Amino acid sequence: MIIFLDFDGVLHPDAVFKPAKKPIELRLPGQLMMHAQILENILNPFDVSIVLSTSWVRSIGFYKTLKSMPTELARRVIGATWHSEMVDKTVYPYASVKYAADPFNYWSRFQQIDHYVVRNSVKNWLAIDDLHSGTEIEKWPLNIRDNLVLTDGVKGLGCPDTQKDLINKLFNFKIIHSSEGHYKKQEKDD
Repeated sequence: MIIFLDFDGVLHPDAVFKPAKKPIELRLPGQLMMHAQILENILNPFDVSIVLSTSWVRSIGFYKTLKSMPTELARRVIGATWHSEMVDKTVYPYASVKYAADPFNYWSRFQQIDHYVVRNSVKNWLAIDDLHSGTEIEKWPLNIRDNLVLTDGVKGLGCPDTQKDLINKLFNFKIIHSSEGHYKKQEKDD
């Protein structure tokens, strides 16, 4: 299974800014990646990989984004929904280093994830995202809303209800797909 992971509004509040020539900063109480340990603990019993669906990749690059993550989460990362090669120079010949003509500027988070899913023939996936603090929820198709763990943009994974939603969806995927050989059903320890 693949988890499409947003950072802002998930691993910390959605109040992150990247000032020119300065590191990324959080402008609310707390710290960057403050809920990362919660995600690590939840994912621990599951065989899941992570694909980064965060704007950090476009802002600071894939490898710097990876280095900003706790080691245990970073080990699960297999890619990102966006990379610099996606800017088609034949369609966008004047795309600058800042990717002004990048189609990702106009795609919703769902469209970005769907592009990755289709391109890579992904069958089993969940997205953990605040959808820009809920402003993009109408752009997420109803028929696959079960693939979304929608977080509160301020609380992120610090919200117990969101944690429960993620755990339930992970277990549901595991049980549903165990008969297909994708996952082994965990035995309860007595």
